[in-house]
Amino acid sequence: MTDYLGKKVIIIGLGLTGLSCVDFFMARGVIPRVMDTRAMPPGRGKLPDEVECHSGSLNAKWLMDADLIVVSPGVALATAELQAAANAGIEIVGDIELFCREATAPIIAITGSNGKSTVTSLVGEMAKAADWQVGVGGNIGLPALELLKQSCQLYVLELSSFQLETTYSLKAAAATVLNVTEDHMDRYPQGLSQYRAVKLRVYHQAKACIVNAQDALTLPETGTDNRCISFGVDCGDYQLDSKNAFLKVHNESLLATNEIKLTGWHNYVNGLAALALADAVDIPRKASLAALAVYPGLEHRFQLVHLNKGVRWINDSKATNVGSTEAALNGLELNGMLYLLLGGEGKSADFSPLKPFLSGNKIRLYCFGCDGKRLAQLRPEIAILTETMEQAIRDIAPRLVAGDMVLLSPACASLDQFRNFEQRGHEFARLAEELG
Repeated sequence: MTDYLGKKVIIIGLGLTGLSCVDFFMARGVIPRVMDTRAMPPGRGKLPDEVECHSGSLNAKWLMDADLIVVSPGVALATAELQAAANAGIEIVGDIELFCREATAPIIAITGSNGKSTVTSLVGEMAKAADWQVGVGGNIGLPALELLKQSCQLYVLELSSFQLETTYSLKAAAATVLNVTEDHMDRYPQGLSQYRAVKLRVYHQAKACIVNAQDALTLPETGTDNRCISFGVDCGDYQLDSKNAFLKVHNESLLATNEIKLTGWHNYVNGLAALALADAVDIPRKASLAALAVYPGLEHRFQLVHLNKGVRWINDSKATNVGSTEAALNGLELNGMLYLLLGGEGKSADFSPLKPFLSGNKIRLYCFGCDGKRLAQLRPEIAILTETMEQAIRDIAPRLVAGDMVLLSPACASLDQFRNFEQRGHEFARLAEELG
């Protein structure tokens, strides 16, 4: 256990994670100071009376007086005040780093541009099916530090690139980068290579590296080594046999895709990655396969929310980047017309990789939000531009016939018109029920 007594600690960012950091230090006899750039940060009323809080900006004087700064993933290390502190030799970490210093059980660490929440929760279900005591959290569910309060045989962590930026002590029993596609380019001015380098930090000191056989960007910087175990469609140690619709491990058929509750090739591949991670830490295979068969998936991830008169309404609101929408469209099986809803805040992304998935005469694009015009240019002859998602859905509804699909897979963040992707997904589901 790391000794923080006598340290002057600053926590940047409140909310659930910030409060978990406060609790962590208070339990170790350290009273931290807290700051948040928001004028009314969530959770401020839950701070102990003795904890000083500065809100509305970063307090440069406090930062330069600190011994240790614990920064929220939402605050970029490139921020001028943090750069000044780093140049002065002040240690800057995140909550995942604090967690890794204390954790005694093995850690499975999961990152990637897309699919990480599904894989993280699925691995957790596999461990539970084996009656293991498992803590699941990080960028999903509970803040990582809350997991230290539980008795666990295994930790399963979803980690964002932002969290990995400030993590140094992770020694994962098994780690994966599921895929690397453009995301958060507004945070990474040097582009995809900078974003990828941060993702690959998850492999540092890992015992097993679960890599995507179809995405060379998921390989460790040093290339394939004896730690690497691969997954993919028709390739890899763990593979989806697309012709025979089976999941295989080293060419042994284990589970037919029609025995799995999840749908879509991208979800079968997520299942393979989860199985590889579970095998790497010796979760009994029988329990893992049982969990995979019944796992229903997460809300807002290629979720069937309404089925009426042969029309499927699919909520994939969590598709907040181009790669996620590509995954949803890849291998999509349709009898009728696809009405694809795209739009929101593109985060400076290049939308052109979507073009190959938008060909043919069985698709119509409905583009909305602040990047709607850019998205409509992908195929302007089949695109309809609206201001809002609701306007698009009201235009689509009267056109639908049996066999059609309405797919919300926006390739964009939601913050231009919604509180978050969850609100966007719930609104889509509500309109599907009302109009479908």
